Amino acid sequence: AEDVVDYIPPSARHLDLCLHALQRASTRGAGGLVGPLSKAAESLRRRGIAVLISDLYEKSEEVLRAVRGLRASGQDVIVFHVLDPAELDFPFQGAANFRDMETGSVVPILPEKIREGYHAVFRGHLERLQDGFAASRVDYQLLDISRPLDLALFRYLVHRLQQQKRGRLR
Repeated sequence: AEDVVDYIPPSARHLDLCLHALQRASTRGAGGLVGPLSKAAESLRRRGIAVLISDLYEKSEEVLRAVRGLRASGQDVIVFHVLDPAELDFPFQGAANFRDMETGSVVPILPEKIREGYHAVFRGHLERLQDGFAASRVDYQLLDISRPLDLALFRYLVHRLQQQKRGRLR
């Protein structure tokens, strides 16, 4: 959404509330990260861990600016970039109409004609995000939604623990 939809105050005892909020989350039209993350950065009074779960379908500069605001407020930021396998591979064949799930607009395409360009733009977006997050010391994890979430989270936590043991964690 363009604004904060749900707020759960920081607490080690609020995991159930967080999971419940994620379960009842739904799409509400076009959204943006800058506004809600700016509000979050302003409202967080003490250091903690901020987790962003998003498809990051905004201009990479806007995403990075929003996340840098959280880092500047003293948060340890983790970004989980969730994507469908079709967004990663673009396996489509034959003429098709694509519907924007946020705006409802329909775009007719010929996948064979745009596949190479799609991959180039998509890779560029991912590289800008990865480089920007690394420069801002933000943990970034690309997640394929067709794979079990618990496995992805386990792998991330193992990686984070290894970083911590090596003294590379902030």
